[in-house]
Amino acid sequence: MGGISGALKAYLNVNEVISCIMLNWISLYSVNMLLSQVKDGSTPYTKLLFSYNKSAMLPTAGLNELFHNKYMTIGVPMAVIAAIIVWVVLQKTKFGFELKATGINKLAVKYCGMHEKRNIIVTMMISGGLAGFGAGIFYLSGIEQWIVQQTSVPGMGFNGIAAAFLGGLDPIGTIFASYFIQHITSGGTYVDTTTYCTQISDLISAFIIYLCAFVFFFKIWFNRYLDKKEEKSVKVKKGGRK
Repeated sequence: MGGISGALKAYLNVNEVISCIMLNWISLYSVNMLLSQVKDGSTPYTKLLFSYNKSAMLPTAGLNELFHNKYMTIGVPMAVIAAIIVWVVLQKTKFGFELKATGINKLAVKYCGMHEKRNIIVTMMISGGLAGFGAGIFYLSGIEQWIVQQTSVPGMGFNGIAAAFLGGLDPIGTIFASYFIQHITSGGTYVDTTTYCTQISDLISAFIIYLCAFVFFFKIWFNRYLDKKEEKSVKVKKGGRK
C-alpha cells in the first residue's frame, strides 16, 4: 500500500497524506472482510490466537518472566533492532543518503542524476512495511484481537507521528519517544475519572506534537535567517575588496 501511494506521488504528484488516508480505509475494510472468516461467534473479535493457534504467537524467550508481563515477547527487541537498522541505513549508506536527499529536495536529487521517482516509491514501501511490522508485533503478541466490525482506523499508527516528532525524526530517538508516548496513552486509562477525563492523555500527546512542530519550524526559520545574514556579509566583503 505504501508503494501505491509512493507511485502516485512520484508519477502524478498526488499528495501522499491524501492517498495514504484513502488507502487506510481500503485496507481497513479489506482486513475486515478477510478476518470475518476467523471471527469468534459470540463476540465481534477474531478468535483468540492463544486458544486456536498458539504456535502463531510470537515467542516470549523468557522476557515475560523477566518483566512480569505475559504479553512481553521478542517483538519488543525486534522493534528496537529494526529502528537501529533504519538508523544505520540512513546515516551510514549511500542508499540512505539518497532517500534523505530525495525527501529534502527531489528536484536537486534529479539534477544530481539520482532516481528520485524510484527513491520516493522505495521510501513509501519501507515506511508501509515498518508500519505493518509494528502492527504484526502488536497483534501476534496476544495483547488484543482485531474487531471485525471495525469502522475506524486504529490510533496506534497516528501515535507514531507524535513519537517521531518527539524523537527528533531520528530512529534511535523514536525508540525512547515511543515508550514515553505509550506511557502517557496507557496512563490515561488509569486517571481518576471523577477529576479528569480519559482523553487527557490524547490532549497531552497533541500538545507534544504541536510543540515539536514549532521547534522544527523555528529551527528552519533560524537557519534561513543565518544563511541570509552570511550571504550579506560575504557580499559586503567582496564589495570592500573591489
